[in-house]
Amino acid sequence: MKNITMKGIILAGGSGTRLYPLTLVTSKQLLPIYDKPMIYYPLSVLMLAGIKDILIISTPMDLPRFKALLGDGSTLGINLSYVSQSSPDGLAQAFILGEEFIGDNPCALILGDNIFFGDGLSRHLSNSVERAMRGEATIYTYYVNDPERFGVCEFDERGYPTNIVEKAPNPKSNYAVTGLYFYPKGVSEKAKTLVPSPRGELEITDLNNLYLRARQMHVTFLSRGYAWLDTGTHESMMDAAQFVQSIETHQGLKICCPEEISYLNGWIRKEDLERIGKTMANNEYGRHLINVASGKVKAWSKL
Repeated sequence: MKNITMKGIILAGGSGTRLYPLTLVTSKQLLPIYDKPMIYYPLSVLMLAGIKDILIISTPMDLPRFKALLGDGSTLGINLSYVSQSSPDGLAQAFILGEEFIGDNPCALILGDNIFFGDGLSRHLSNSVERAMRGEATIYTYYVNDPERFGVCEFDERGYPTNIVEKAPNPKSNYAVTGLYFYPKGVSEKAKTLVPSPRGELEITDLNNLYLRARQMHVTFLSRGYAWLDTGTHESMMDAAQFVQSIETHQGLKICCPEEISYLNGWIRKEDLERIGKTMANNEYGRHLINVASGKVKAWSKL
């Protein structure tokens, strides 16, 4: 019997024009959010979900920099692959570009500029993986005050999701669809059936509606106590950095630390974690890894 493995994709392409001049010479996902590169945050979410096989999609110019930062993933006990996206033709294009990587497996997709945080997140992620294995997709929604800026999930009187509408002028709900998605096997084939939208893109909203109308879609609500941060503007990047700094400073712990998550997942040894920490021992990030390895700090990334 063929071994089915949950795959993961981080979509880290685009030109980042909203962040000019910061992104004139580098990808926004390589910019810092407080004490770590932005891509560490979505990478950590996939690792928290127990996903070891991860594909990073980015521009031809930026891929070498991601490879220089993360390599083949072996340092983190994971397997990283890379695919070039010459032009950003919609989020659903990720499943066509990653078709060979995905194979006949379920797959998660996370946007490279999304940050998630909250108690119980690991449980939600594990449930999403289990549903994908059973043939059901999962999207994550978050209550927002400006739903017209997002893809919004609509519901019937029983609370069952009925439709997802992209940037509607008069949205019927305040529940925005976040940049984290889980799909069962066959997602690449479904993506290839999509017709480009008027703006010339393969829309993730259209893909999600295919699953929704087939009653193969679960909606997970990120309730009060969760944070979802989209770091696509100067202001939102600053907000995200201040949020991370506040949590880490007041609690003395780290948010979305992939080395720590790998250690807790049993993918690297205590000696490996300590060795990585010593390469950064002159700052708090490195000292945190050393303290986790020694047991001086109780690791918490299994939220």
